[in-house]
Amino acid sequence: MFVFQKNNFVSLEFIRLLKLRLSSSVLFSSLAGYLLAIDSNNPHDSIVLIKLIIGGFGVVACANGLNQVFEADTDALMERTKNRPLPRKAMTVSTALIFSLVLGSIGLLVLYTINLKCVLFSLVSLCLYVLAYTPMKYVGPFSGFIGAIPGAMPIMLGWLALRNEFGWEPGIFFSIQFIWQFPHFWSIAWIRFDDYKKAGINLLPTKNKDHKTAFQMCFYTFLLIPLTIIPFIHNENLNNLSLTGCILVFLMGFWFFIISLKFLKIKSNVEAKKMMIFSVIYLPTIQLIYILDNHNLLYEIRI
Repeated sequence: MFVFQKNNFVSLEFIRLLKLRLSSSVLFSSLAGYLLAIDSNNPHDSIVLIKLIIGGFGVVACANGLNQVFEADTDALMERTKNRPLPRKAMTVSTALIFSLVLGSIGLLVLYTINLKCVLFSLVSLCLYVLAYTPMKYVGPFSGFIGAIPGAMPIMLGWLALRNEFGWEPGIFFSIQFIWQFPHFWSIAWIRFDDYKKAGINLLPTKNKDHKTAFQMCFYTFLLIPLTIIPFIHNENLNNLSLTGCILVFLMGFWFFIISLKFLKIKSNVEAKKMMIFSVIYLPTIQLIYILDNHNLLYEIRI
């Protein structure tokens, strides 16, 4: 039964349950994968794109909702999450569960009309996030590696929607998004260390705000530099990946690395926040550079 205790804000509570900001970033990655898959043999398909957006949103919203269902009690313990609908009792757990499952079912059905790989890929991602990553957050820091898998899948989903096949290209894009999540989420975990500790969650690789954790954050940030350049070195299967794009992604990666080096030296919440903020800018910027380059929209530097 759908029960609400604050009838004046029903629709707003549903929106909060969906985590629209997070859902939007995931959809952007899916869109990036789709746009990168376009070439002369795989032209743009408006119907596929619309289905990808609707289906992808349904699955992501489902994952976000189920995550809050399973973590309603612990969310109430943390400052960052205590104002979510379930901790505030603005929505019942059963309502959130049913709503999330309905959205997920619709999303998977829509993706099935694109191709079977899309729906299977999304289902695996959903299960990993909800059934593996969510409970493992209370076990140990290895949960971060598990959670990074579904976190990196959206860009591959977009690619699969148009091409219906895997390849080294989406594999590289997946790897970039996979590695990016460590400096991003560990910087958040560093800043929110005490808040997470109240709920029994520890996402940092060493379980402490120490030099080893800071070094790993710096190391994974550095890895992004060669990873993002690979498509420009090995580019016979991608359209028009230019020297301009290579320089731009290198500069973004180098800038990110410099920020991480400063964090490694000082190891403060202030520097961790700088890393977190730049990481939010970094990933969509890299994806946008790839997209513009792939569609001949960057000025070409000739040597």
